[in-house]
Amino acid sequence: MNLVKARGIRKTYQAGEVEVQALKDLSFEIEPASFVSFVGPSGSGKTTLLNLVGCLDRPSGGSLSVAGTDVFSLGRADGATFRGRNIGFVFQDFNLIPVLSVFENVEYPLLMASSLGAKERRDRVESLLEMVGMTDQAKKYPNQVSGGQMQRVAIARALVADPKLVLADEPTANLDHDTAYMVIDLMKSMKEMKKTTFIFSTHDPKIVGEAEIIYTLEDGTLVNREDRRPNHG
Repeated sequence: MNLVKARGIRKTYQAGEVEVQALKDLSFEIEPASFVSFVGPSGSGKTTLLNLVGCLDRPSGGSLSVAGTDVFSLGRADGATFRGRNIGFVFQDFNLIPVLSVFENVEYPLLMASSLGAKERRDRVESLLEMVGMTDQAKKYPNQVSGGQMQRVAIARALVADPKLVLADEPTANLDHDTAYMVIDLMKSMKEMKKTTFIFSTHDPKIVGEAEIIYTLEDGTLVNREDRRPNHG
């Protein structure tokens, strides 16, 4: 079964008196435990598409199911609940909460969207911090750790609720070369360990080089799909 199935997705914005077609009739499918990259120039619709898949925005037309749920039919409250249980997010500017410690940042999604008790939450957070190599930084605040460490915390936060899907919008854009590769390797290992699907919106050739499936967007249209998995075309 496909984890993500899109059919004829359209998104139109009104910019003053001009109608802008950000996405034009996109159809695609993504399987569980995949490492997928959407690539294309700025303005091609990558971030808009991620926002639709992540239930952060509504389409102008088409259908989209994520984990067997028709996400376009969800209201605001149901969409937020579905997002909290099924989707993690990693952003290029990390989006950590500055007044919360590393531990508290990772715990935050569990407080918002889970019924776990305090001990279960602590165990889950400690396990994720260990996986991303941040156990010794747990009591520090975001401004006390490096950019690469902040992105590791962001990955732990994205995975702490055991989502089926993680959406990563330019996650290596603010990282140096070596740190970017470290973060990519971390996400790949998390995919293998947790069978999580990662979907990237990126310009970064380092991520594109590691992706199993690459969708190319141009001017809101899907122009190519490349499958790099063994025994696939």
